[in-house]
Amino acid sequence: MRTLKMLVLAALVLSVSSVALAELQNVEVGGSLKIRGNYWRFDKQGATSFVEQRTALNVKADFTNDVSTFVEFDSYGDWGQGFRSNYLTGIDGRGASDVSLYQAYINVKNLWGTPLSLRVGRQELSFGAEFLLGNNSSAPYFRGLSFDAIRLTYATDQFKVDAFAAKLAESFQNFGKGDVDLYGVYGSYIGIEDITLDAYWLLLQDSSVVDKYVDIHTFGLRGSGKVGSFDFEAEVAYQLGSVDGQPSACPLGFGEANVNYGTFGAHAIAGYTFDAPWQPRVFGLFAYYGAGKADNCRWSNDRTLPFNRLFSDFRYSDFVDVNSNATNVIGYALGVQVSPTECTKLSLAGKYFDLDKNIGEQKSWGWEVNLAGTYNYSQDLAFSAGYSHFFGSEWADESKPDWDYFYAQTEITF
Repeated sequence: MRTLKMLVLAALVLSVSSVALAELQNVEVGGSLKIRGNYWRFDKQGATSFVEQRTALNVKADFTNDVSTFVEFDSYGDWGQGFRSNYLTGIDGRGASDVSLYQAYINVKNLWGTPLSLRVGRQELSFGAEFLLGNNSSAPYFRGLSFDAIRLTYATDQFKVDAFAAKLAESFQNFGKGDVDLYGVYGSYIGIEDITLDAYWLLLQDSSVVDKYVDIHTFGLRGSGKVGSFDFEAEVAYQLGSVDGQPSACPLGFGEANVNYGTFGAHAIAGYTFDAPWQPRVFGLFAYYGAGKADNCRWSNDRTLPFNRLFSDFRYSDFVDVNSNATNVIGYALGVQVSPTECTKLSLAGKYFDLDKNIGEQKSWGWEVNLAGTYNYSQDLAFSAGYSHFFGSEWADESKPDWDYFYAQTEITF
């Protein structure tokens, strides 16, 4: 691993040297603005509502020798949290700037006349359907997600391979010690028309806590595409690794627990679009995230941990998977989509969420119904709204959740 880190540093030096020889050719300015109102009603627990907004502004500069830079600033917050004046006195006492540097990287294509590209700096790492690596742009809580990383890409007409190393937390100790790092290799074969086949490996290492070390390897396969009126996507991943430094259950304090990863995660989506008015598409979904296994021995505390969804941006539920981190779940869904006009899309889906392992007396999460619609006013501006209802099963407190969620959103890109 130390050799890998030294190679990464060498690539950084080479990229900076390349930029020094390039001349500015073109500058582009772009951005986006997304505003979404959310409302949840939780039975006797009351309700919560807020309006969230994310604003992004970016600049791309193209140089000679296939060199470019990209810088993007963004701001995310809730309405009413940045109001700058006290309404009684008029004195500005709030509203400190929350603008942050979201992306800033150097990109070099066709290195040394080959299909190799290099990207160095803060950047998004989004692959496939964002099953494990995404940019946190789905709603609600669309705060965005970027990584301080170095990324190499080798791309041809038949395949593409990405290799990256990202620093998630820095302790300023000896090189790599006490840090949190993410490494990955993601390969895609695109030699079949309208079909993509992916294979990948991810490694998350966390040594930020003294005397504890987390090591998670994830191996995955993915296939997606379209054949005639039939579309599909399927992905399966297996995790293995360990969490060192966990105490055993021995009352005398002897020993260390064997805590590891060894679980599967998967999902599959299939749909069929009919050649008829409104272009109806029926679809089905299946998802599985293993719960792991606890050791029932009272003296050991050994266990296999649930599947870790890492930095997923694929959300299955407006209630039990709001932050894209639900695990110990088996999900099923059936739905239909229609397009009454070229600018309008409507969808209705019914979902059921089971448990891989029961939680006490609880045997499932429950049912959910989603209704959503999107209207594209133009190529840049879209409006959307939706409603969801959750029919919970009988949970540990003997209550059956009966929850509602409504949202309205507008988004423009330029």
